[in-house]
This record gives sequence, structure tokens and C-alpha cells, in this order.
Amino acid sequence: MERQKAKAVLEAILFTMGESVEIDRLAEVIEEDRQTTKEILDEMAQVYQEDGRGIQLTTLDNSVQLCTKGELYEYLIKIAKTPKKFVLTDTLLETLSIIAYKQPITRLEIEKVRGVSCDHAVNRLLEFELVTEVGRLDAPGRPLLFGTTEQFLRSFGVKSLDDLPELNPVQIEEFKLQAESEVQMQLDI
Repeated sequence: MERQKAKAVLEAILFTMGESVEIDRLAEVIEEDRQTTKEILDEMAQVYQEDGRGIQLTTLDNSVQLCTKGELYEYLIKIAKTPKKFVLTDTLLETLSIIAYKQPITRLEIEKVRGVSCDHAVNRLLEFELVTEVGRLDAPGRPLLFGTTEQFLRSFGVKSLDDLPELNPVQIEEFKLQAESEVQMQLDI
């Protein structure tokens, strides 16, 4: 393998793995012997150092890892502390409101209210830490029960679930009509 391509392959592997990789394994991948692989890694480390890059190669016994330079740690903290931004689509908001008002609730119960599958919506809400698994229903298959989290309360500026606005019958009817039109759109596709 041409040396520049070998460097690119090693860099891609080390970046993707995110942890140390044994030099012997790297040598196998680029089809070189251990000594040549170490030389290529040393050249890469030198370039990272000379170019003033934000990464470095760290050698640990018989392995190597691509790492962030220690002196840049303070900048990483600034970005890591930035709160996650998430976008709540109408589907996610609808699913979240069903969970908030009817918790603890199973996926099947959410789907009965919405009239369509809710797997994606529930998974996204779990990812955003707005809902969590709160147990299992004592029924065949023991389905998971979902409820809202403290993050949900913080995000929507309420101190407790009791502070959620009450739904009036007109709103409930509008939700039903929206769910029915969604089902019809799914059927038309």
C-alpha cells in the first residue's frame, strides 16, 4: 500500500475506533510489518505535532490511540457543556403530550390514541431524555411503561405534572381528528 494511503487508512481507523488499537492489528490492515507500521505512525505523530493540530497520537505499550491534545481540554468542556438542542416535531409533541397526560403508558396504548405506530417518536423522546421507562405492565409480554422525566419538567417550565394545563373536550376532539387524518394519510401512501 502506498505510504500516504496507509496514513489515511490508519487515521480513519484510529478516529473511528476512538480507543487504542494494537499496532499488530494496524499492520495487518495496511499489509505492512510491525516496524514499518510504527514508522508510519511516528511520521503521523510528527505531522500532528508540527502542524499545531488539535489531535495527537498516543502510544500505549503495543497500541496507539488518536487523542485530543491535553492543552485543548478547556475548549472541549465549553462545547460539551452546551445543552443539547432538539427539535420537537408535531408527531413528537403529540406523543409526548399523550405520555405526559396518561402516564404510565405502554407503546400500544400510545398507538391506540394516536392511531399510528409510535416507535420512532418514543425512541426520539427517550434519546432527548424527555421520557423514560418507568416499569413494566403486569400483563402478558410485560410491556414497558413510559413516563416523563425531570428534564421534561425543566424543558417545559413546570414544577410538577399537576401544573400541566387541563385539556378541554374540544381539544381532545381535535386531537382525535388529527390522529384520524394521519391514519388516512398513511393508508393513502
